[in-house]
Amino acid sequence: MLEKFHHHINGHLSFLASSRIAVAVSGGIDSMVLLYLFHQLKMDVCVLHCNFQLRGAVSDADEQFIQKQAKKYGIPFYSVRFDTNAYVEKYKTSTQIAARDLRYKWFEEQKGILNFDYLCTAHHADDSLETFLINLSRGTGLQGLTGIPEVNNYIVRPLLLFSREEIQEFAIHSNILWREDSSNAETKYLRNKLRHDIIPKLKEINPALLNNFKRTVENLKGDAILIENNIVKLRSDIFIEDNDKIIIEIDKLKSLSPRLTYLFYLFADYGFTEPNEIEDILQSQSGKQLLSETHRLVKDRDSIIITPVDFQNKEEICCIYEENSRLTTPINLSIDLVDHVNTSNPCTVYVDKEKLKFPLKLRKWKNGDYFYPFGMQGKKKISKYFKDEKFSLPDKEQQWLLCNNNNEIIWVIGHRADNRYKVTEKTKQIIKIESVDA
Repeated sequence: MLEKFHHHINGHLSFLASSRIAVAVSGGIDSMVLLYLFHQLKMDVCVLHCNFQLRGAVSDADEQFIQKQAKKYGIPFYSVRFDTNAYVEKYKTSTQIAARDLRYKWFEEQKGILNFDYLCTAHHADDSLETFLINLSRGTGLQGLTGIPEVNNYIVRPLLLFSREEIQEFAIHSNILWREDSSNAETKYLRNKLRHDIIPKLKEINPALLNNFKRTVENLKGDAILIENNIVKLRSDIFIEDNDKIIIEIDKLKSLSPRLTYLFYLFADYGFTEPNEIEDILQSQSGKQLLSETHRLVKDRDSIIITPVDFQNKEEICCIYEENSRLTTPINLSIDLVDHVNTSNPCTVYVDKEKLKFPLKLRKWKNGDYFYPFGMQGKKKISKYFKDEKFSLPDKEQQWLLCNNNNEIIWVIGHRADNRYKVTEKTKQIIKIESVDA
């Protein structure tokens, strides 16, 4: 097994050879074998151990055992103690989820403190099969059927090519000591029930189960790559980037088949993993939206628009004082006193300085806002102007208004000036305000 492990590191995980590695060690047979293998290969490793304090003195004995073994190998040892039961009570979660959350949060913290490159865990082929069956029983897509990834960001699982039986035989043959966790024998947890009751029966029916599973997973991973390549190309064809927005024509989405499958893969990266909800948006009226943790999806007439969540409308007001000649935040404006009016454009407005009351205000629109559009008679609600100009919901929320100190709108920046502030024959001083690139 040592030779096979060494060959696997050199051939598939060669980046580990020149890296500083942290090994997550529980004291069980799998992690103790992994630690032994790294020690035999004389790799640069340290040990991380979590004491969840769930088994009293036994948990403390586990910690002392690992520390003693690390000292024997001459490997640095780091541990932490968690009040896991208090975490369970506070967050109303299961013990298993609590342990996982606490464990990986601490690993992330230690990565910054100890400056290791990769964290190696002792998951093996049987663990991957258990994960496959758990996901299958709960309902999943292709990604849930590809087992445990060997490399996931900075986490590496170099024992995935070995079975539980191989690891156990090697541990006995190499006189490797380990600690048994009595909770692993309890079948009240789904994973343990699969491990002790279901998978042994499946192996009895088909002794080649694990090898066939490995081959199936490799095939599924290949299928996943083909799908991802197709999705990447499709996104490049129909997802049109417009500054920080992504615009997709609804007709192009409706032409896809099988549509729900495409909707899942196209939008999952933005946090939208329920294709039926996206399908409902396609059939709904304009303005309906979905929120994920990172993005918002909005229907706008014949399109779907995706924007970062940061684009939510915020109460933000910026003041512009008379002495200011340049504004850089939140947008770029130049303010200059000029002698005459040149040909105007949507990015430039000329106003009568005497009509201004400083400090001017830069803000987003509110319900009830109105202005007197330049070149038109009478006033118009900003909401009606947005509708007539076909502003999408994200466009409305991104739009800045330049206002006088009394809150009258001077300029819908980049679009339309207000007639009340225009330059006339009686104007004595002309202010030029321009929206400029950073």
